[in-house]
Parts: sequence; structure tokens; C-alpha cells
Amino acid sequence: MLLDALQSRAVFRAALDGGFALLAVNADSPAAITDVLEAARAEDAPVMIEASLWQLTGHSFGAGDPLLGMARYLVQIALLAASERYGRVPVLFHTDHIRGPQTLPLLEASLRGLATGIPGAVMSPSTLSVDSSAFTETENIEALVRLGCVARDCGRPVTLEMEAGVDDGVTDLAVAERLLGGVEERTPGTIHLWAPGVGTRHGLGEQGGFSSEAVRSHQQTASRVLGRPVGIALHGSSGLEPEALKAAVSSGVVKVNWSSESLRIRSQAAQEYYLEQQAALTPGHPQWKTAAMDQGVQAHVASRYLPRVAERIRLLGASGQAGRCRSALGLE
Repeated sequence: MLLDALQSRAVFRAALDGGFALLAVNADSPAAITDVLEAARAEDAPVMIEASLWQLTGHSFGAGDPLLGMARYLVQIALLAASERYGRVPVLFHTDHIRGPQTLPLLEASLRGLATGIPGAVMSPSTLSVDSSAFTETENIEALVRLGCVARDCGRPVTLEMEAGVDDGVTDLAVAERLLGGVEERTPGTIHLWAPGVGTRHGLGEQGGFSSEAVRSHQQTASRVLGRPVGIALHGSSGLEPEALKAAVSSGVVKVNWSSESLRIRSQAAQEYYLEQQAALTPGHPQWKTAAMDQGVQAHVASRYLPRVAERIRLLGASGQAGRCRSALGLE
């Protein structure tokens, strides 16, 4: 089931109350989306799938057109999430690392609803965020207020993740108060995830400065400023050790972004496949066509990737939590 903005809030609250976090995977292709859902189904876990601008404009989805890419991405997830195989998996679609001049027009259009080419099917992401890495505090506030106003004007709820300097050490609590308070004052009730800097960095490098105490302090501050329980979104998780991830979740993280390590696992598996199949990929070999088909490399990548996704889901305490989420949604 693909969740909408209001349902997503209920799942975040269930995660915060239940002491687990959703794995949020940047998926680059339809095959990657399928693999993430397959792992979530096997673990009976809720899951988030994220797309960044380079994925929306990439060959698998928009081929240069981010609006087309967003619509195709949504359709891929919605069709799978509504199927009998994955219908009991709570699935959220989130926009991640959308930056540059296309950012607000793209997100505003997605809020209003994207035409999918399917009669009667106009779709929007479950949750939204804006990459604020190059923003001033004022620009960050204005961007989220603008999205909140668009949602209000078109009569659609929006569930926003606000971020601040996630690669710049630990965000000062006073900054958190200014940013969160600045949006809440003008478009109340729109922010339901807070992504401050807590000592992590994006990428595969060592994470020496992570602070679970910073997570706890920010979770408490965000909840106080916004007047409702709000969980933390953790960016830059690929280099964290398992114990640090567990500490993050126990301190108030409800969403863990996962991109760099995910890409490495999939790319290394593909490299392994083509090396192993080098002889078979020579024209004239009796297994050439079988080896050359996309299904061959996709099946091999899935065999390496699914166990790692499942491992990550378990590490975040989300295994077996799909039922809790369905109950929070009134579906059980």
C-alpha cells in the first residue's frame, strides 16, 4: 500500500512510539524499487523509497524530464504497492536531494498532483523535503513555507521533512528553534520530520563525530517547538557502525536515509556478474542470450542486495512492524 501524506504521519508516530525507524532507500531503477519492496515484504516491515533529482531525470524514469520522472516513479511504486504480493507492506515515497532552480516548481507540481496517463490517477509523493545545503536560514524557511502555502491553496495535506546543515557537524539547537519555529508560525502542522546535523556525513567515509545525544536533544527540541511528537531523519548513515545506528534509533530517529552503501552493493554485484559471465557474453556462446538479458544481471544483483536490505531493516528494529503501522492506519 502506497501511503498518502496523512497516513505517513501516522507511521512516523508509530515508529517513534515503537522505538524503530524506517529504512529510506534511494532507488535508481525499477529493479531496485522491486528489490526494496521484496526485502520489506520478507521482513514484514514498513519501508520508504526515495528519489533524488538525478534519479527523476535519469534514463530509467524521466530521461531528462523531472516531472515525467516523478510521475513514472510514482506509478512504478503504486502498481507494486497495490499488488497482492506487496499489498500489506506500508510504503512511503519521499523526495530527497532535490536542489537547484527546478526544485520548487517540481515539488509544487507534485503537490498539486501529477497526471500519470492512467484515467483518474493523479498522484503525489507521500512526503517531501528540499535539499537546503546551499540555503541560508531565511531561504530554507521560505522554501518550506512556500510548499505549505501551495498545499493549503490546493486543499491537499503535505508532510514535510525539514533539514539543516546535515554535513556540517551538529546543528545548534538555537538554529533548530529558528528554522522550525519560522515555518510553524506561518504554515502550522506541515513539518513532521526534522533532519539536523548530528555529526554524520553523506557518503562512505568514516563517521567519527556522530552523537546520539544530539539526536535526543533535537528530537525533544523539535517536538517542543512544533507542539507535537516529531522524529528525526538521519542523513549520512552509510558509514555508521551498527551500534551507532541502534543508538540513533533509540534516541529518536524514525527515518534512516540509505544511498551510498546501497549503490555500492548493487554496482559491485553487477560488476561481479559481468566478470563471471565474461565467456558467456561472447557472441556465439550457447548461453550468450541468457547471459546478456537484463534479467540475468538483475537476478544476480537481487541475490546480493536483498539480504543486505533485510539486514538493515532488522538493524533499525523495523522487522515485524508492518502490522503496528497498519493498526495505526486503522487497517487492522
